[in-house]
Amino acid sequence: MKEKFIATDKFPMTEVIQNSDIGTFIFPKYTTQFMNLANQNAQWTTPKMVWQLSDLIQKIPEKSISEWKKWYLTNMWEKIGIATDKVREMIQTMKPAYESINKEMVNNWVYDLVINKTAQWLMYQEFILKSLWKKYWLKYRLATPEEEAKNIDGFIWDTPVQIKSESFKSKKSTVREEIHVAMIYYKATDKYLTIDDSEFSDKL
Repeated sequence: MKEKFIATDKFPMTEVIQNSDIGTFIFPKYTTQFMNLANQNAQWTTPKMVWQLSDLIQKIPEKSISEWKKWYLTNMWEKIGIATDKVREMIQTMKPAYESINKEMVNNWVYDLVINKTAQWLMYQEFILKSLWKKYWLKYRLATPEEEAKNIDGFIWDTPVQIKSESFKSKKSTVREEIHVAMIYYKATDKYLTIDDSEFSDKL
């Protein structure tokens, strides 16, 4: 059972930073969001490009912030320069796309997010139930609102099931234990919908 975190002391992060040798930069509003997005696309501060920093920091003889700065800037300085250039290049590449965004495009994006992306889950749900009907030759039906309130998405023959993304498996056990029906997991990518019905098949 996971131990409860008990807060015995609480400090402003500004105080933590001020009492260290870290140093901070002040960036204009929203600029870090653009740089973070460009960096995600460029992939130039990944461990492959700047090394696994948590491993590198173990190499310094004295575990202090000042020694870490000194060691990295002496041994790995070129990585920062390369990453800077690549992220800057990506920002320039993304700039025309940003400037092309107009009201119609924003409206289409919001519609897709609110209407299509929500319906996408319903599409997965019904497709999965149909695929299991074909696989096991057992009739299926969607759950009623009353059954949905009991964490049931549908029935395959007389077995209640709930359909969840594979990411649900990572939730803490107390959340999963609240669901007492057979779980069917799926993983959706641009190319495939993968289904894990092992928990359901064990109940047959």
